[in-house]
Amino acid sequence: MHISVFCGASLPHSEQIIEAARQLGRAIARGGHMLLYGGSNLGLMGVTSSAALHEGGRVVGVIPTFFSSEIIQSQPVSELVRVATLAARKEYLIAHSDAFVALPGGIGTLDEVLEVMVANQLHHLDKPMILLNLGGYYNPFLAQLDVMRDEGLLRVTAGLVAVSTVDECMIILNNQIIQTNQTNPV
Repeated sequence: MHISVFCGASLPHSEQIIEAARQLGRAIARGGHMLLYGGSNLGLMGVTSSAALHEGGRVVGVIPTFFSSEIIQSQPVSELVRVATLAARKEYLIAHSDAFVALPGGIGTLDEVLEVMVANQLHHLDKPMILLNLGGYYNPFLAQLDVMRDEGLLRVTAGLVAVSTVDECMIILNNQIIQTNQTNPV
């Protein structure tokens, strides 16, 4: 399975979030999955991708060419895909992934989550979008979705699942593999 992880190029204050990023990278690699991500070696992106690589996982970084050459050349990845814009990065990640996991992040992470949600709602995708809701980080966002639904402005949150641990996240991803295999037997 190809799994995109949405996360920031900054480190949060919470050690719990940093450790979850490590656990997620390791779990993806141990499961034999490919990790796709935004291409930076900084912040949670670097923590997650380094953990996956350390476990022998395949890691694809997708990075816009407008970043400095030092940043682009410093990426320890299995494969580095260069794209022109942030929008092209999202497009690549969405097109080449079977599932998405969002660690706690900033506006870029939220933008990526919303892009997948919209594509699922419009039936352009049918892929899980998992929020790793560590310590209730995404509770305000989930509450806003409830307000939108209650107001009649949001019909469904297709494919969106919030979990509080990496283990729960991996269970959902592994169930997705089982469902896919049952739908498309070899």
